[in-house]
Amino acid sequence: MKAVLRKKYGAPDVLSIEDVKAPVPTAKEVLIKVYATTVNRTDCSILTGKPWVMRLFVGLWKPKRIITGTDFAGQVEAIGEDVTEFRVGDRVFGLNDEGLSSHAEYMTIEEDQAIGMIPKSITYAQAAASAEGAHYAYNFLNKISLKKGDKVLVNGATGAIGSAAIQLLLLEDVEITAVCDAKSVSIIESLGVHEVINYQERDFTKIDKKFQFVFDAVGKSRFKFCKSIMTSDGVYVSSELGPSAENIFLALIKRRKDRQRVIFPIPVNTKRSIRHMSDLLARKAFKPLIDRIYPIEDIAEAFRFVQTGMKTGNVILKIVPPAELTKM
Repeated sequence: MKAVLRKKYGAPDVLSIEDVKAPVPTAKEVLIKVYATTVNRTDCSILTGKPWVMRLFVGLWKPKRIITGTDFAGQVEAIGEDVTEFRVGDRVFGLNDEGLSSHAEYMTIEEDQAIGMIPKSITYAQAAASAEGAHYAYNFLNKISLKKGDKVLVNGATGAIGSAAIQLLLLEDVEITAVCDAKSVSIIESLGVHEVINYQERDFTKIDKKFQFVFDAVGKSRFKFCKSIMTSDGVYVSSELGPSAENIFLALIKRRKDRQRVIFPIPVNTKRSIRHMSDLLARKAFKPLIDRIYPIEDIAEAFRFVQTGMKTGNVILKIVPPAELTKM
């Protein structure tokens, strides 16, 4: 089978496309024919081994997995003898943010891991785009207590995490202010937010408005800059550690009554996230943003684009011909 390989940490230049032997499922595994996957922020961290803490999970000195990829959408091709939940022909998608070797024509995954059914009305590309970013957004938001009408600001609204967070927050009936670049204003407005701030024209940390929750989905701001736009009991969450890992330390400070605070949720339970997103997709309550689609042959270019931080939503890597990718 065709697969994307790299045997050391580094820039996209270390990637190669090679023919390797297809995996064989064990008793509790399913074999997936991969139709689509994404190139995402987690993939970039696993590729480069940065931040260094990532290596504690994916290999200290060299990658544990030489095939890249963390999420997938595809079809069950074969099942192990002890598999009971899935059948050959099932359309499925899933995620493992420590790596799945999914940038390949075939991959295996245990049936009790983060794998769920793709609803009939959803394409393979849409399913793949509803995994990694949505998982992080869901985990950052489900630790926050929000009431109807609360004011929320999302910085980095156009990323996979930010755009997913907006849609999840809209289900909570809160008032959302989204921050993005000029070219994405109309896209973010179409999601149904209350206000969009173009950061190229206005500094969102200096607006005359108070928020119960500030979510920095791209980790490019800091708590100390956002305090002035937070209510006295406001909560700040960032998707990044912050300078010198300050967000972890700030989150450890004991909260006092009516004091602003930082929460640093650890994203866990990918299985719960995938099942939740499958349900939302089935109910048409979530529609992922897709920026562009690359063929597997352009894998290095896809990584380079994602590393620019300028993508809108998700970048899809197609493993099969385009006609197959949009099947429902």
